[in-house]
Amino acid sequence: MYAYIKGIITDRNDQQIVIENNGIGYLINCPLGISAELGGLGEEITVYLYQSVKEDDISLYGFSSRDQKEMFLKLITVSGIGPKVAHTICASLSAEQIAAAVMSGNVALLTGVKGLGKKTAERIILELKDKLKSQLGSAASVSVKPSASVVSSAGDQGIMQDAVGALVVLGYKDQEAAEAVAAAYEDGTGLEDLIRKALKLAAGKKFS
Repeated sequence: MYAYIKGIITDRNDQQIVIENNGIGYLINCPLGISAELGGLGEEITVYLYQSVKEDDISLYGFSSRDQKEMFLKLITVSGIGPKVAHTICASLSAEQIAAAVMSGNVALLTGVKGLGKKTAERIILELKDKLKSQLGSAASVSVKPSASVVSSAGDQGIMQDAVGALVVLGYKDQEAAEAVAAAYEDGTGLEDLIRKALKLAAGKKFS
């Protein structure tokens, strides 16, 4: 299993890129929605990878960040969602947008992805929320409370809890996610912005 590859982009089209590393060119499935975030032709980049192995095919799927790959890995656990569909979703929406859609039940945002129908979007939300419930421990809800002095309403507290859940969906431990959300929260912050800020803090392990 590959974790990532660092090399030079030598070719690119709408769906794939070629990365050269030590004289070997790796053909990676990577739509423009993702590859545009990586860099231009001739640049050295790092691509996070998932290797799909089937009877008649071995393919590499590329991602611009660990969070994006982690969301992909969550999506392919949903029944009926294969690597191609999950990759399309990740190329169309950011990890924090998908996480926010799951936590808020935003079917409309997911159905904005080309080829993704309402039933499939609803299934993604239902199954990922169910997985979240099995992962999210009591520590998360407790550890958000120290920031209660800056929370102006129960609705804001709900946003914080949803943000904690979103980070857990993305692979962070519940306590780690709660600390990041508490540090990132500002009065009036929307869910997607809060998730994005908390992700930056969680990735850098910098909590205030």
